[in-house]
Amino acid sequence: MRKRPHYLAGFGSLVWLFVVGLPLYVMLVATFQSRADYAANGPLGLPKKLTFDNYLNDLNDGFAQYFLNTVIVTVSVVAIILLLVPPLAYAIVRSDGKATGRVFRLFLLGLAIPSQAVIVPMFYLINEAGLYDNLIGVILPTAAFAMPVCVLVLTGVMRDITPELYEAMTVDGAAPWRIFRQLVLPLSKGGLSTVIVFSSLQAWNGFLFPLVLTQSAENKVITMGLYDFQTEHGVDIPGLLAAVVLSMLPILLVYLFARRALIQGLMGVGGK
Repeated sequence: MRKRPHYLAGFGSLVWLFVVGLPLYVMLVATFQSRADYAANGPLGLPKKLTFDNYLNDLNDGFAQYFLNTVIVTVSVVAIILLLVPPLAYAIVRSDGKATGRVFRLFLLGLAIPSQAVIVPMFYLINEAGLYDNLIGVILPTAAFAMPVCVLVLTGVMRDITPELYEAMTVDGAAPWRIFRQLVLPLSKGGLSTVIVFSSLQAWNGFLFPLVLTQSAENKVITMGLYDFQTEHGVDIPGLLAAVVLSMLPILLVYLFARRALIQGLMGVGGK
């Protein structure tokens, strides 16, 4: 039996496409216009002449350095998370000790502490450690504040692995490290993808720590570099939107490649 088309659902899809597509259209079209053309045509107007000057000017005016700094911060944060969180989550899941339970509750407590509440003592700590105006001073607190959510996600994923699988490898004489490497990590791919995407977003879009803990232009990241497009005479909107497009492309690619595993990890099914 042939089903009748659902016109209401189709209309709703078109409305949603318009809501999502219009801002993207405004942003992308503006990046290919000069500042004068954008002022004359308005945000919805079609460009009379396409130009890539906004992108080239952004890269030549220091945005490439901001981009590189952001990549360094993001890769470093993800590396720290992947080095520390999976073994920690495995220890929490497999250990019955009270100390391990206290460590897990300590990480859960970190979920309730916003970074804004500790930014002043964090500034003094980073300054006393000699890491002020240094990318390391941004990397360490960013990774620290991303760890509670990452630990929570991975412990949930690893608890979904049935005890029979652990017992089977133990009977075969596998040591804890071998169980972790050959059993836990392959079955936790969904959770690991979730952790990678989440920590990447936290590092790439970080604003508070770079704002407070850095000062010089050579240590600026993308979120701070976007301020350069605002002057006392106004805002260079085409240049700013071109910088936004450049800044969102890498993290968009990460999401596109990891979206399926990310959704599985958030649903708590991990690598199953």
